[in-house]
Amino acid sequence: MRLNLNDIFNIPTATIYNPDNFRTVSSVSIDTRTIKKNSLYVAIKGAKHDGHRFIKDAIKKGANAVVINKNTLSKFDNIKIPIITVKNTTKALGDIAHIWRRKLNARIISITGSNGKTTTKEILVTILSSKYNVAYTKANNNNHIGVPITILSANERHDFVILEHGTNHFNEIEYTTKIAEPDFAIITNIGDSHLEYLKNREGVYKEKSALFEYTKINDGIIFVNLDDPIIKQHSKLYKNKVTFGFKNKPKSKGKIIGHTDDGKIILSVVFDKTSLNNPLPLYGEANAKNFLAAITIALTLGLSKDIILKSIEKVKSIKGRLNIIEKSNFILIDDTYNANPDSMKNAINVLTKVNKYKKKIVVLGDMFELGEKSKDIHKKLSEIFSKNIDLVLTLGKYMKELHLTLSKSGIVSRHFTNRKQLNSYLNKLEITNSVILIKGSRGMKMEEFINTINNKES
Repeated sequence: MRLNLNDIFNIPTATIYNPDNFRTVSSVSIDTRTIKKNSLYVAIKGAKHDGHRFIKDAIKKGANAVVINKNTLSKFDNIKIPIITVKNTTKALGDIAHIWRRKLNARIISITGSNGKTTTKEILVTILSSKYNVAYTKANNNNHIGVPITILSANERHDFVILEHGTNHFNEIEYTTKIAEPDFAIITNIGDSHLEYLKNREGVYKEKSALFEYTKINDGIIFVNLDDPIIKQHSKLYKNKVTFGFKNKPKSKGKIIGHTDDGKIILSVVFDKTSLNNPLPLYGEANAKNFLAAITIALTLGLSKDIILKSIEKVKSIKGRLNIIEKSNFILIDDTYNANPDSMKNAINVLTKVNKYKKKIVVLGDMFELGEKSKDIHKKLSEIFSKNIDLVLTLGKYMKELHLTLSKSGIVSRHFTNRKQLNSYLNKLEITNSVILIKGSRGMKMEEFINTINNKES
């Protein structure tokens, strides 16, 4: 695959200098560490770094052409390779990715949702990779820059591109979906995420439903979670759809038929005439929902029952997402990647299902981006705690509200006003024969306390 001169002329607001020197490019990069020969370098100006500072490095490493903001042109008079000036290089990156997407033969699967989108993506990648060549979102590259970069990482050898679309403001999903033009789309669920900007669950759906709307325009297939009341309510708008869920009468019906001795779920799925059941390698009811979503997509794409079952066994837990760490005399549940009310409920449920050790300890940090309802939402978390949880440790101004509520209900709880105090307490805490859950929003950096407890055994 190549970008030619005509493609460059199709970038909105672009002006090309030294066009006679232009040679087709086979890759696009915004990072000089990944520059290859015959590549196009796009200089992105971010909050911390300005890519324009690294243009000379990009050329040395083999860039054929560079894309810059037009107001910086005077700084690069001595450059002989083609220079493409644009009004905004970040927007130009999306435009280039859209041009690239239209050259791809690969089918695009786009995933968003309040919870489970990354895990669903990873499960689906594992299943599809057993038969197909798959490009997919790496790390947390799910925003207005990450989605274009993922599309640009695909080439003529790929059969599928699996994209994760993230958002915390209105119109972000619309922007990345227009670039991606998905063939398949799924919203895993609608929860209380990013309420500071999206206001309420209807606002969350309004933002995420752009994925469905633009997939519909592209005559794509939409996967509808009938267990989610808001998604179900709006599902009548879409004819070309496949339904899934644990309730109601979906095309793909999931059922939890039991648990293994160590607390893992045994999932049954019935899809048309195909039925399968298998213990899941990941913990929690939320992950059962993620597996059902991924399996539904795989079955729709025609993968066999045998391929799916063999692939499920290869799925590994993702660091920071209900990652179970078994030690010689305690179990640590690392769910530190992020937090919102629904994922909190799921994590507490997993904690109670792990029965190898009786003592249950919870370490929680604030949930962010919940807006004016933050205090009330943190207080309401008390409803998911039962008396069989032995100790709750909280950190953050909003988690203090949970601590005060739990203390009134008779559950042992301690609140810490700073990280040093909590670390000191954990270092002294007796955790033998315990199951310990640590969770909080990304900005709380709760992984520090995972390290604290891990170091107690070493």
